[in-house]
Amino acid sequence: MSSPAAPLAAPPTSAPSTGPSTAPLPPSAAQRSTPPPPEPAFSPEPASSPRPPSAEHAPTPPTRLVAEPLFAPGAPSPGVPGPREGRRTGVAALSPRYQVGVALALAVVAVGVCVHLGMVFLHVAPSNTVSKKHAEVIDEWVYPEFEQNWKLFAPNPLQQNITVQVRAQIRTADGERRSTAWQDLSAQDGRALDGNPLPSHTQQNELRRAWDFFLGTHDADNRPSGERGMLAESYLRRIAVLRLDRAGTVGPGGTVEMVQLRSLTTNVPPPKWSEEKVSLKPMHRVLPWWTVSADEAEGVTG
Repeated sequence: MSSPAAPLAAPPTSAPSTGPSTAPLPPSAAQRSTPPPPEPAFSPEPASSPRPPSAEHAPTPPTRLVAEPLFAPGAPSPGVPGPREGRRTGVAALSPRYQVGVALALAVVAVGVCVHLGMVFLHVAPSNTVSKKHAEVIDEWVYPEFEQNWKLFAPNPLQQNITVQVRAQIRTADGERRSTAWQDLSAQDGRALDGNPLPSHTQQNELRRAWDFFLGTHDADNRPSGERGMLAESYLRRIAVLRLDRAGTVGPGGTVEMVQLRSLTTNVPPPKWSEEKVSLKPMHRVLPWWTVSADEAEGVTG
């Protein structure tokens, strides 16, 4: 029987040396014979009781991929010239032939506008050498579409009261002819305007403009000056016939055969502080009898 082995002595501890470092000592026999600690056995959990996922480890939904446009809306595509990269707009986009046509049209419009403004200016401007020399051309251009009821730099605006009256010869239904009394057409317009906050243009200006038209196209002896004078007579005569019928002067079955007009003009007295002197004597103008045609009397028979 062998004696028990003597216990292994601990390795001697050597004092630290100040000399150069030496290689580590090899492990002792005890250290070489000590086995490593056993690893814990793996015990899988039963599949029947799954562990509920926690909020931290909850599965994330799949990410949805959205296709983004390669270019911003409204941006020109590569290779396509933009407005500032050579693309022509407006008149520049037209062919040279059409550009010439547009330029000619604009030139014609500009010349027409300049001529029209010049004609209207000469019409409303005070009488001068140019307007006197070309009066006929100016009147043909302005009348009747572009007639102007005002004057530029007018030294004396209208300061008169004008009354227009009419009377007529009527054939009654039994064939008798009779003459009516004078009727004041201007007073009829005045009564229609009194108390009317929104009078019509016809009530204010129809008779006045017709009388001004007549005076401007007739001489002091009431002779017309050209076709415009004849047109002024017809216009004034038709207004008179319509006013007579509106007032009930014609009567049932009657017909207007002739009309006569006259005017009474009085100057408006100047204010007391003014040194202007005007005549306050009334001025009368009596027109001859005018025969009413069938066309002018149409629709105004009693």
